[in-house]
Amino acid sequence: MLNELNALPAPHAVHRLRAERLARSSKPFLARGGMKSERCSGCRLAPSHCICALRPNLPTHSGMCLIMADIEALKPSNTGWLIADVVRDTFAFGWARTAVDPALLALLNDPQWQPLVVFPGEFVQEERVVQTVPAPSIDNAAAKRPLFILLDGTWPEASKMLRKSPYLDRFPVLSLVAEQLSRYKLRRSKRDDHFCTAEVAALCLALADEAHAAQTLDAYLDVFTHHYLQAKHQLPIDAQDEVHHRLNELKLK
Repeated sequence: MLNELNALPAPHAVHRLRAERLARSSKPFLARGGMKSERCSGCRLAPSHCICALRPNLPTHSGMCLIMADIEALKPSNTGWLIADVVRDTFAFGWARTAVDPALLALLNDPQWQPLVVFPGEFVQEERVVQTVPAPSIDNAAAKRPLFILLDGTWPEASKMLRKSPYLDRFPVLSLVAEQLSRYKLRRSKRDDHFCTAEVAALCLALADEAHAAQTLDAYLDVFTHHYLQAKHQLPIDAQDEVHHRLNELKLK
């Protein structure tokens, strides 16, 4: 496996947000229950279990806008980082109740995008809820691109972000109806129908008729989870196993 001394992927939006948040910290961030040893700066895993060489960065019609709770970008188990690895047009902003990043407001007002807040419809006004996404159209160059707004944090944090962010009130709310249960193993919700952020992004891509990107993100999440848990338990990686094979196959398409 590569270590962080090897060629690293270019910093993306979540990587930059993490660096900004670390610069404001008065003391080092220690992940609860995680390893305290050296981590690769490109993927946040132990250098022996690095996945930087496996990163499948893709151009997509859709974009992702991550609005992240205060320390979310610092957590090694955060999967918003994986979205930024895979989806080229990913933007990331820290959330605060009393201030809004002007760059976020500019993005939301950019005419190329149709922002959609991704959140369970049962928690918002019924008239805001949609369950479909405008599909890419080669016949209409002026059609807006979907921009999925993902509130990245714990369930209480995400709920607070939605309630306390009036600048999001004008956008439709995409309410996902997923048939599968969450496969995420690093941080568990009390409910199996609560998905991690990368799973939500993959479901959004699938709804936007970007099946290859959706499947690739899902496969990359599985590889990341496997490497993370193997590193945590000081076990080796089998790069020829099923999860790696699936990701490699998708990267060749």
